[in-house]
Amino acid sequence: MTPLRLALSLLLIISSISVAQARTVWVDDQLYLPVRSGAGTQFRIIENAVPTGTPLELIESQEGYSKVRTPKGTVGWVSSQYISKTPVAKDQLARATRELEKAKQDVANLREQLTAVTTERDTLQNAENNLANQTENLQDELTKIKSIAADSINLERRSRELREENQKLRNDLEILTAENERLEAGRESDFMLLGAGLVFGGVLLALIIPMLKPTRKTDNWA
Repeated sequence: MTPLRLALSLLLIISSISVAQARTVWVDDQLYLPVRSGAGTQFRIIENAVPTGTPLELIESQEGYSKVRTPKGTVGWVSSQYISKTPVAKDQLARATRELEKAKQDVANLREQLTAVTTERDTLQNAENNLANQTENLQDELTKIKSIAADSINLERRSRELREENQKLRNDLEILTAENERLEAGRESDFMLLGAGLVFGGVLLALIIPMLKPTRKTDNWA
């Protein structure tokens, strides 16, 4: 391996280690922070006026200076005393305020969802109560229908029994009528026989009675 390739390899390894160790820092409570080309005030400024709260990518630190990468992509050196490992209070407050607003919005959304769920629950509860009432009414109607059906069956059976009894009474009436007619016919025949007997008896008496009278004797002294 040539020295050039070895140097390039070492450079790549060092760059990889530096990138792997890079972390985020923030510009401290200063109005502006200059970024220089080297670790010291004698080096020229390559990016000026980095505002407070700007996040910087920390690459390495040495002797009061830190090598950083700005949001614009500029790699340079800044004084370590003007950077912080945590966001500045103003940014923290702003972020906390945003998070609070987001939390408030989330709470409002949750309240709206809770209201909607409560309304839906009440609607479902009312629907359930209505269904329960309808079920109870239907059960009562079914009980009435069963009772009416049972009464109808009893009425049908009673009606059939009454028809059978009526038919039996008609049959008995027909038998009695026929017997009455027979008796009437027999009575008329008896009356005719009785009348004939009386007539015959009268005739017979008319013949017998004259024969029973004594004959008047002839008066010999006449």
